[in-house]
Amino acid sequence: MGIKLSDGREIPMEMHKVKIVQKTNLIPARQRLEAMTESGYNTFLLRTRDIFLDMLTDSGTNAMSDNQLAAMMVSDDAYAGSESYYKLCAAVKEVFGLEYVLPAHQGRAAEHLIAKVLVKPGDVIPMNYHFTTTRAHFEILGGTVHELFHDSALETSSALPFKGNLDVKKLQAIIEQVGADKVSFVRMEATTNLIGGQPFSLANLKEVQKLANQHNIPVVLDASLISENAYLIKQREKEYASASIRDIIQEMMACADLMYLSGRKSCAVRGGMLATNHKKYFDQLLPWLPVYEGFMTYGGMSTKEIEAMAVGIREMVDDNVAGSSVEFIKHFVNELDKRGVPVVTPPGGLACHVDAKKFVPHIPQQQYPAGALSAAIYLSSGVRSMERGTISTDRDKDGKEIMADMELARLAVPRRIFTLSQIEYTIDRVAWLYKHRNLIKGLAFVEEPPVLRFFFGKLKPMDNWGEKLVKAFEAEFGAEC
Repeated sequence: MGIKLSDGREIPMEMHKVKIVQKTNLIPARQRLEAMTESGYNTFLLRTRDIFLDMLTDSGTNAMSDNQLAAMMVSDDAYAGSESYYKLCAAVKEVFGLEYVLPAHQGRAAEHLIAKVLVKPGDVIPMNYHFTTTRAHFEILGGTVHELFHDSALETSSALPFKGNLDVKKLQAIIEQVGADKVSFVRMEATTNLIGGQPFSLANLKEVQKLANQHNIPVVLDASLISENAYLIKQREKEYASASIRDIIQEMMACADLMYLSGRKSCAVRGGMLATNHKKYFDQLLPWLPVYEGFMTYGGMSTKEIEAMAVGIREMVDDNVAGSSVEFIKHFVNELDKRGVPVVTPPGGLACHVDAKKFVPHIPQQQYPAGALSAAIYLSSGVRSMERGTISTDRDKDGKEIMADMELARLAVPRRIFTLSQIEYTIDRVAWLYKHRNLIKGLAFVEEPPVLRFFFGKLKPMDNWGEKLVKAFEAEFGAEC
């Protein structure tokens, strides 16, 4: 939650106590340069031993609660018929209002099952924005993704509260163009990962549902960050200001025919699931679950994780849990914005996103400005961020580069992991880097996988800019910083 101080400032307040800690390590800038060089200027390939604060992702990195850890100790390890599964079903019914539950080992596994069952060659899948694995799964099965965001969603600096909304007029046009029978489903992502963790409004979701229902098109909701999206609806959509997070979530679920999520985010546990109130979707998906995941009552997850997920689902509707990352992100974004650093505004529900196109406008998009900025952030701070730009967008079938809509360096803020002083440190180092941004140059691939290249690709810095940046850093802060 946000707390106002007597001097008028507002800061995020940690509504939890820290009882177990994990040591972290801040190595000197010269060693960071060695680590970055060895990693091919790809932050995914850095080792934990070389990272001070890991803001790569919020996936599987959130702090679990004491009650979640306790629940893991009473799990039922039965291969079939595990009582832990039925506890999960009860939590899903209570919080989401959904009857049929299929666990999966993570969110992309759920995407794979949905693609297997619902996507046919030649189909189109409209959505508010794609996610990397989502697009890959749907295109492998012969579908085509259509991103139907409002044009204003790509304005990184704005006050628009719901840049994750889907443009209903564009959806109508797609349906008229290809025919409703060629639309697999409409997918809504809460919140939109690749355009700054931006939420959609309940009003927009209801509009999408109304149009989809008119054409008998199912609505699929990626609910990985559902509680954060609900928290932002409560803050930004006036008619829900007094509603509970649970009520908002249930109203969102009433608009969807099928829900799936990565439990590694809102649920703060490694795993995933699909859920629905339509038995026909359950019956279509169920036969494929043992083929790719596991039996119905564990679905590729350990029963310990299933127990923790059931607790996490109930906990995520607490305002202080749902808003724990959101409030830190708000502080992170607002403080960088005050210092003139170009960030995505308004703050979203996933991370602080730095606009690389504005941060390093001298780097052409073909030289991967977001990747270069992520590398530079690590060199100047020891903080690991993630590229969300053209490197995260694979080439087309002819090998031509597809330029991303946005070039963002994402500094994820997992739940209940970082202290305010660690966020303040990161703000200071990113602000310092902005003053020295002309030292950052582009990148070029030296090893490039054919799909999801951002995971394992290796690049080299042009004009040896990493060395020059580190020298400037050492000149100001000393060799040991």
